[in-house]
Amino acid sequence: MTPPTTFVRVCGLDELEEGTPKRVEIDGTPVSVVRTEGEVFAINDICSHANVSLSEGEVEDCMIECWLHGSSFDLRTGKPSGLPATRPVPVYPVKIEGDDVLVSVTQES
Repeated sequence: MTPPTTFVRVCGLDELEEGTPKRVEIDGTPVSVVRTEGEVFAINDICSHANVSLSEGEVEDCMIECWLHGSSFDLRTGKPSGLPATRPVPVYPVKIEGDDVLVSVTQES
């Protein structure tokens, strides 16, 4: 049986600058929260190729680029768009309630 999805407040919507990743930790899981293209996304903050923080990289459209080797990941799916990364990173559901950004890491999507 799948555990219920539990959402946790990670920040206020006004704390997210367009195109600037914000690193948060939820129950020990590092997460990069990004506001871009009029949406808010949450993706695991660790690059699947080099084990470094994605929130230190740059965002363009719905992609986040790892600062170390240049792999980009789709914020919607976690899939890499090119080498050197070949494995996706987990993405997490996001809810906006009023001015609060909530993320769930209990059920990966």
